[in-house]
Amino acid sequence: MKRAAQVQLGGRPHAPLAALVIGASAGGIDALLRLLGALPADYRLPIACVLHLPDQPGSLLAALFQRQLALRVKDAEDKEQLAAGTLYFAPPGYHLSIEQDHSFSLSREEPRHFSRPSIDFLFESAADAYQERLAGVLLTGANEDGAAGLLHIQQRGGLTLVQEPADAQVPTMPAAALALLQPDFLLPLDAMPALLAELDSQPC
Repeated sequence: MKRAAQVQLGGRPHAPLAALVIGASAGGIDALLRLLGALPADYRLPIACVLHLPDQPGSLLAALFQRQLALRVKDAEDKEQLAAGTLYFAPPGYHLSIEQDHSFSLSREEPRHFSRPSIDFLFESAADAYQERLAGVLLTGANEDGAAGLLHIQQRGGLTLVQEPADAQVPTMPAAALALLQPDFLLPLDAMPALLAELDSQPC
């Protein structure tokens, strides 16, 4: 698409990315496992993820993913600094934001799109913190959460990736994003892992 030359594809250099954010809802567990399953333990980028879940304590999401991924996986903690090679999940019932010092902030503000955590909260705060050094990925889901946040990432100079609606288990979320913006990459899920590996490459 129009900004592909800014990514390390085919040997073309780009400003190095510093973080990756992902949003998903209905169908998201399977999609995330397929997306992240091939990433190595030494993947350079920290990954922060919002997956819509029931608001109840004791989520086993991080443990489920840790058993199947090479990445370190954990629930994000308030004031925790983002670390390389780590997949962070927003705890159920809390909005997850990234501060200017690249630490996490948890809050109990009102739900957005009936969701807490909200993908928009994460995406918008990460875009403000990382600007053009951020990549955002929006996957399958049953509401419009994440579309406005992905647009905010694009407006701050970051890279935007959207799962093709026809490829998604539930197309509502990626379709909502396409109604707001033309993403840098519109791909089926199985084509995304290779791209994430490219995005992790150091610039020439």
